[in-house]
Amino acid sequence: MIVIQEPAELQSEIKRRRFAAARMGRELSVGLVPTMGYLHEGHASLLRKARANDVVVLSIFVNPIQFGPNEDFERYPRDAQRDLALAEQEGVDIVFMPEVKHMYPQRAKTKVQVSDLTSGLCGASRPGHFDGVTTVVSKLFHIVVPDFAYFGMKDAQQVAVLSQMVRDLNMNVTLVPCPIVREQDGLALSSRNVYLSDEQREQALVLSASLKEARQRIDEGGITTAADLKAFLTDRILSKPLAEIDYVDVLTFPGLEALPENAKIQEIEGDIIAALAVKFGSTRLIDNMLLQKKGVAIYA
Repeated sequence: MIVIQEPAELQSEIKRRRFAAARMGRELSVGLVPTMGYLHEGHASLLRKARANDVVVLSIFVNPIQFGPNEDFERYPRDAQRDLALAEQEGVDIVFMPEVKHMYPQRAKTKVQVSDLTSGLCGASRPGHFDGVTTVVSKLFHIVVPDFAYFGMKDAQQVAVLSQMVRDLNMNVTLVPCPIVREQDGLALSSRNVYLSDEQREQALVLSASLKEARQRIDEGGITTAADLKAFLTDRILSKPLAEIDYVDVLTFPGLEALPENAKIQEIEGDIIAALAVKFGSTRLIDNMLLQKKGVAIYA
């Protein structure tokens, strides 16, 4: 495993490996797993998926332009040595660990912006966040030129936005959405979970529990409409006194279009998503349940 900081050095290393493979008469497949570090089992699951490629590149970069002025950029958890140990354990070939000066050596005058899909959910409460995400991921795609890039479905809006960017800009990369990874008690893995107090963490279990119960009620016919689903999730979450709802929404996926409140879940032909963002203290957690055609749960 090698560790690289400079974008130009990484570009040269990928070119060198592709050229060496071509001289032997074969194409080299490159898989990219973009992260902000403080790796956990969710990231490890993405790295294991990426191992299907000849070369696995892990990027670790806490991207300042996707954080708002009052968000947690400075205190976002970081542990480079722990991250490198996990990367080596998972068979990563190249770790790209740039500093801010490497990715943004001067004030950028260019950004990548996806409209519509970024106006709701996390985009509504975090203005400019997705502009930062699409810009940095576009930069990573240009630096690494991966064949496949792996993203967790915990941030389903991010997956939808990046998929739109790839289609609209004819980027020659395949995005691979991967299932949410959870703790044994159901809490979706997140680097921000370390912020939670014991009491907050206990109450945060309501997110996964409410989604699981909602899925059961859909199967049993107790929840039939988008309005029923939204109301059930809202009531269940607010039963926890420390929970402060940012949003509870039910939308099409990946189009992220609002559903009529009387829309019958079992009659909807496309996929729909129930998406949550809830604060416990100062820690904002997201979770979701994706329902495939006619109410069949696939990522939950």
